[in-house]
Amino acid sequence: MHPKLLGILACLACLGCLLVVANATADQPIAPAVDAVPVLTFGVVPQQATSLLVQRWVPLLNAVGQAAGVRIEFRTAPDIPAFEARLAEGQYDLAYMNPYHYTVYHAAPGYQAFARERGPGIRGILVVRKDAPITDIAALAGQPVAFPAPAAFAASILPQAALRQAGITVQPHYVRSHESVYLAVAKGLYPAGGGIERTFENTAPETREQLRVLWRTQPFTPHAFAAHPRVDPRLINRIRAAMTALADAPPGQALLAAIEFKGIDSAVDADWDDVRALGIDILAFPASDAPP
Repeated sequence: MHPKLLGILACLACLGCLLVVANATADQPIAPAVDAVPVLTFGVVPQQATSLLVQRWVPLLNAVGQAAGVRIEFRTAPDIPAFEARLAEGQYDLAYMNPYHYTVYHAAPGYQAFARERGPGIRGILVVRKDAPITDIAALAGQPVAFPAPAAFAASILPQAALRQAGITVQPHYVRSHESVYLAVAKGLYPAGGGIERTFENTAPETREQLRVLWRTQPFTPHAFAAHPRVDPRLINRIRAAMTALADAPPGQALLAAIEFKGIDSAVDADWDDVRALGIDILAFPASDAPP
């Protein structure tokens, strides 16, 4: 066959293919792209080592995200002051923060509580070694005592306030996390240290078994689950529903048990008025953002 004729036939074949594709596309239009799953960062106060927080929180956040139709990415910070700085900058879309932190970072940059741990409240504790002769907080007078950080609400603020009210002066030493407190006291580096019941029960057995609780505070509203104002309220509603449903079935109960929770309940800002009534001002507000 003549080469020119072969070229013409090839062109006609290509044209036919294009017409078939065009007709198929017209008959079966391409579906629009599905919207990407929303991604939210979730900051967890670094009361324990990052490796432990990842192990205990990531499975729960994955389950909540799957149920809510979002992807929740775990975040924390090297220590509590760094966590505070990131909250102040609004770095986290969602965050799990202590009661005092919530009162501060609700005022600015505007984090809004939507859930809280189920139960009567959070209590601070002072721990000592099991074999220590200390039986009363009066014995701590003049002693160095370990605390996680200056603004750790139940683990630092409440015990120190109680000691001052009792006329007991101690030398506070800040050691970055609850876990560091328990380990330092177990090793005999400090005669006592501040923490909270949940992290004490959740610390490594080999450390916990060397310690005993010397003293407890009265209970206060526990840590807040809060959202930055930029987060779509519809997403928050879905996440809250997924969180509060965790305790309804064994898989969710197991995830809650890993973080020493019995359940998660809905919450509103006024739930933390008991903390506001204490008048704590350790973390200063910018003048324009001071709460009323």
